[in-house]
Amino acid sequence: MAHYAKVVNGIVKQVIVADDDFIRNNPSSEGEWIQTSYNTRGNVHTAGGVALRKNFAGVDWIYNDSDDAFHAPQPYNSWTLDKDTYLWNAPVSYPDDGNNYNWNENEQRWDSA
Repeated sequence: MAHYAKVVNGIVKQVIVADDDFIRNNPSSEGEWIQTSYNTRGNVHTAGGVALRKNFAGVDWIYNDSDDAFHAPQPYNSWTLDKDTYLWNAPVSYPDDGNNYNWNENEQRWDSA
């Protein structure tokens, strides 16, 4: 069994667990099924295996066909996509003091949560 993302026009519409035979024998009438790995995040396989498509797909995520990568939608206009990890980076690093913060897009800073 593996995870598959149903991708329609570059957008993930559904993520399922299925075997390869099911995917081969039930082609999508709209879009395509693309395998995704539950253990992949930031182009690293958390169980020590080979990373698959940069990140585990989520509903409404984007599939970049040319780079064969899944990534979340851009959370804020100021954030940039890291092309190695396909994770979004804020223009200011998250504070490393153990506290929780929320991004303030207007002020371009992290505010205490």
